[in-house]
Amino acid sequence: MSYRLQRLPVAKPSVAFAARIASVVLALLTAGLLLKLVGMEPLALAGRVLKSTFGSSFGLEDLALLFTPLLYCGLAVAVALRIGAWNIGAEGQFNLGAFAATGIALFVPGPDWALLPAMAVAGALAGAAWILVPTLARAYAGVSELITTLLLNFVALLLVYWVSTGPWLDPSGHALATTARLPVAVPEVWGIVHWGLPVAMILAVGLAGVFAFTRWGYEVRIGGSNPGAARYAGMPVRRHLIAVMLLSGAIAGLGGMMEVAGTVGRLQGGISNNYGYLGIMVAVLARAAPLGTIATAFLMATILNGGIILQTQGLTTHTVLALTGLILLYAAIGDEAAKYRIVKLAKGA
Repeated sequence: MSYRLQRLPVAKPSVAFAARIASVVLALLTAGLLLKLVGMEPLALAGRVLKSTFGSSFGLEDLALLFTPLLYCGLAVAVALRIGAWNIGAEGQFNLGAFAATGIALFVPGPDWALLPAMAVAGALAGAAWILVPTLARAYAGVSELITTLLLNFVALLLVYWVSTGPWLDPSGHALATTARLPVAVPEVWGIVHWGLPVAMILAVGLAGVFAFTRWGYEVRIGGSNPGAARYAGMPVRRHLIAVMLLSGAIAGLGGMMEVAGTVGRLQGGISNNYGYLGIMVAVLARAAPLGTIATAFLMATILNGGIILQTQGLTTHTVLALTGLILLYAAIGDEAAKYRIVKLAKGA
């Protein structure tokens, strides 16, 4: 009796999910082994991280403040992936959303109930506008959005740094390299987080429903998996591509608005804290599933929050970066391994 490996074109959802869980567990075990080899106690460190993160309202608040922007950026990247596009520019769109929201808050007078919706709309529109050129270049000229969205990140970062240290610098002089504090803030909910988090979770659930139960969502999925077949069936692939990428940018921009108005309170350089780049990992680990991004963004926020705690134990930020890299590496291996199965050969075969 003999066996052989058979490669499937697509992994079964249950097998792919199990492989993803196994990849995270193996990455954590590998990290623990490496810590043990350098003289650390991984179980004791893990206990401190869990206690500091989940054992107090302060720890939960820190976790929620990391979870919220990661969820927005993860959703932005995941939405684009549904149609086969890579939005590497969530970092720039996040910054532009914060920039536009700050402009509304500082220079447009009005009551809080009117300013906050206006800031949200401005942030979303700014994020969509920042991805418009890469979108049109991809849709009409076949230019890779990987390059164009990535390069625009640096432009956005420099723009935010310039306005926060120059034209919009706090005139009172109370803060260096930032704008004045915004006169309006996103209200808190549950006492540990602002409304940005429940809004992001509602958005994730809504997007999951749209992609699963609407004709538009179905055509987007087909256009992403097999553009040629979608065009042959008469589906407007180009139009869907433009709509999806603009939606992706709008979500990242909305995340930037929530960050500046709900967490930081003023615009400053580096406000994104690399959330846009980390959102790529969130989306990849979630396999571009909107509901999956909730779990993977939470995992990533826990790891980042744990990294802050681990620094007090003598470890550096590079340890956290190495752990996230391990998770992504094992996830890639798991995705490929999930496509294989062992089959028994018939006698005489």
